[in-house]
Amino acid sequence: MLNEWWSIDWWLPRHQQKLVDAKAILDKGGKIDLLFVGDSITQGWEKEGAEAWKKHYEPRHGFAIGFSGDRTENVLWRLDHDAVKGMNPKVTVLMIGTNNAGHRGEDPRTTSAGIKKILEELQQRLPDTKILLLAIFPRDEKPDGELRLINEQVNAIIQTYADNKRVYFANINQAFLTQDGILTKEVMPDLLHPHEYGYELWVKALEPHLQQLLNQ
Repeated sequence: MLNEWWSIDWWLPRHQQKLVDAKAILDKGGKIDLLFVGDSITQGWEKEGAEAWKKHYEPRHGFAIGFSGDRTENVLWRLDHDAVKGMNPKVTVLMIGTNNAGHRGEDPRTTSAGIKKILEELQQRLPDTKILLLAIFPRDEKPDGELRLINEQVNAIIQTYADNKRVYFANINQAFLTQDGILTKEVMPDLLHPHEYGYELWVKALEPHLQQLLNQ
């Protein structure tokens, strides 16, 4: 579990509530066709990205299990504790890893190994699901920012995990940047988490990839 001091009182209850929410949908004969898995950037669909979510993904039977602060091992714990039990989404969108860099400056090879393990777990638990692995979003204002460089090294490794049969890879990062590679506070006020405008950019950049996978 995520064991940061600031997460102790809410992380496990959130996991348990997500299990309840998913089961309620499925028990009523509902569907979860589009699943998002990740960290606070994915959790943001419930706040800054809520309007975009309601417009674009709620009609597609979307469900998001993003947890603020999560690193690769925390997602693995959730998967091992029924996070996707009973689900059979058409597409799962996965983005994880920026907290591995931000919390501990982790070696990109270690983060990438964690992401590979998550992919293996998702494929085992969701055998009929296509997985869209996203490049970790840009952070830091400039292209030479320390944490952005770590994430880019991870992205260079994880793009090789796509087999274009079960696992697909998309790097939509340029959608958030200027032509010079600058990340502005209009898009991500803290240079990490998208604002409302940033989530709209995410929707627009992601749509061609979702269209392709959902219509296959």
